[in-house]
Formats: sequence, structure tokens, C-alpha cells
Amino acid sequence: MSGREGGKKKPLKAPKKQNKDIDDDDAAFKQKQKEDQKALEALKAKASGKGPLSSGGIKKSGKK
Repeated sequence: MSGREGGKKKPLKAPKKQNKDIDDDDAAFKQKQKEDQKALEALKAKASGKGPLSSGGIKKSGKK
């Protein structure tokens, strides 16, 4: 028995992805997603400075 039989085997290499042609609709969609992501990050930064938002009711302790 050789030492290489057991254990994990290396996965086969996946074929390289070909560059797709990006049309105007896809480019506009990706640009819109980037802008939405930036707006979301700005809102997160703004909200993180304040205290917690309404946390949802009664807090229960671990004791009974």
C-alpha cells in the first residue's frame, strides 16, 4: 500500500470561465446594485451611532 491512497483526493480543475459580453442592460443593473449597496452602507453607518432600535418586547432572563 502506498501512502497516497488514503485521505482526500484533489478535485478536478474546473474549466476557466469565458468572459461574457455585457450589454447595456446588465451594465446599468450592476451600476444600480453598486449604488444601492453604497446607500445601504451609509444607512448602516448612520444607524450604528445610535442606540439599539426597538428590540422586540420583553427581555427574559435566564433564571426561573
